[in-house]
Amino acid sequence: MTRLFLVLAALLLATATPAAAAAPPPDVDGYVRAHLDHTGLPGAAVAVTRGGDVVRVAGYGHDAAGAPVTAATRLPIASVSKSMTAFAVLRLAEAGRVGLDEPVTRYLPDFRLADPRGTRITVRMLLDQTSGMADSAFPDLKLAQPHTLAEAVTRLRDAPLAGEPGAEFHYHNPNYEVAARIVEVVAGQPFAEYLRTGVFGPLGMTASTTVDAPPAGTTGYVRAFGIEVPVSEPDWFTGGSHGVLTTAADLARWLIAQRDGGGVVSPASAALAHTPAPGRDYALGWAVRDGRVSHTGDWFSHTAAQVLLPGGYGIAVVANAGMAVDNEAELLAQGLASLLSGGSPEVSLPAGVLADRVLGAVALLAVGLAVAGVRRARRKPRWWRVAPPLLPLVLLAFLPRLLGVVFAGRQGTFAQVLYVWPGLVIALGVIAAAGVAVAVARVSALVSGTRARNQEESGETRGEHRWASANRPSAS
Repeated sequence: MTRLFLVLAALLLATATPAAAAAPPPDVDGYVRAHLDHTGLPGAAVAVTRGGDVVRVAGYGHDAAGAPVTAATRLPIASVSKSMTAFAVLRLAEAGRVGLDEPVTRYLPDFRLADPRGTRITVRMLLDQTSGMADSAFPDLKLAQPHTLAEAVTRLRDAPLAGEPGAEFHYHNPNYEVAARIVEVVAGQPFAEYLRTGVFGPLGMTASTTVDAPPAGTTGYVRAFGIEVPVSEPDWFTGGSHGVLTTAADLARWLIAQRDGGGVVSPASAALAHTPAPGRDYALGWAVRDGRVSHTGDWFSHTAAQVLLPGGYGIAVVANAGMAVDNEAELLAQGLASLLSGGSPEVSLPAGVLADRVLGAVALLAVGLAVAGVRRARRKPRWWRVAPPLLPLVLLAFLPRLLGVVFAGRQGTFAQVLYVWPGLVIALGVIAAAGVAVAVARVSALVSGTRARNQEESGETRGEHRWASANRPSAS
């Protein structure tokens, strides 16, 4: 009996020990709060799921009006919306009403591009962004904005192609505007209504909607030299591509639906949305890299990110700060992904904040050099020295186009660049002004020197004339 008691006690201790030694659950709250405290991010909404369970849904910080961000705060998720548009198309495909490999013109007879190869664009090419349409060929942000999905399709009649349909990936918002228009026409109802009844409703996402333009009064933040500046979201077209407004609570339902389609689409279609073609890393509204399925989104005043981890975790983050080099929601989502994968991520400042500090230092240095340059301008002035100080002014004038080259052809207006990276515009403006001051001083010195020489030469000439007149032989 004693031996049996000892055996039972040992078994109980053995089964109890793992539970007692089990690792504590990841501290999502602690990490998010530390991130906001360290980076100065004003507010964020976060959803974390695992399998079919909600791990954490919460809001942190405050909005631009000072109100707390909560799990029920409706925020724009920008291009994360593309994954929801893809689900809407896949739902129609499963019903046999849309063929992914059928040409777009079968459903939209008025879909015409300036390039006749546009007739070969298929529905799948829109969703995996291989249509050949691109920002480099059709910079839609710089053009007059449409007001409806129908107008968004019509304005493409002037759009050339950047490449052969199906050949190359080009991230381009109009791809998803056309896809959303297909949903409208095939379903016979507005795109927003179809999302509400066909996608959001079945998933229980009752607070979610999609808009063709930011609602009036939508306000977030931009960062300039580490300072959060509240700004109103500019009026631009967002339908189909980046127009969904939702909450952290609804995003948790969306993440859970990615396991098997959530009843909106079949498990096979959900898997298809997450599976890129061989040799590519963009599927249907989702990017796939290093085993992670994700997508980010940018408005001028908000950012968003969603990530599906191999271990079953899902993460969605919406931040009320626009992009300035970094997508701030993506930075927070990446930290959470590391935390949930067993890592110990350290909170660090966004690269945009660090870059602004460097830009600020360079601008101050430029001002100091300009003061010295103005003082030295009168010493040996030369015409060839006027042009170099004006180079920053040229860079400032062509800044939107130069950034378009850096960001794969995505060009915007000067005002949009000011939203995206105000620190760069301000610093370059200060540097350009300093250069202009030096150039003006050098021109002034050159003009003054030229006048002085002219006056000196004129005085010498008059003196010679007087001397010649005084020494001219008399006629008597």
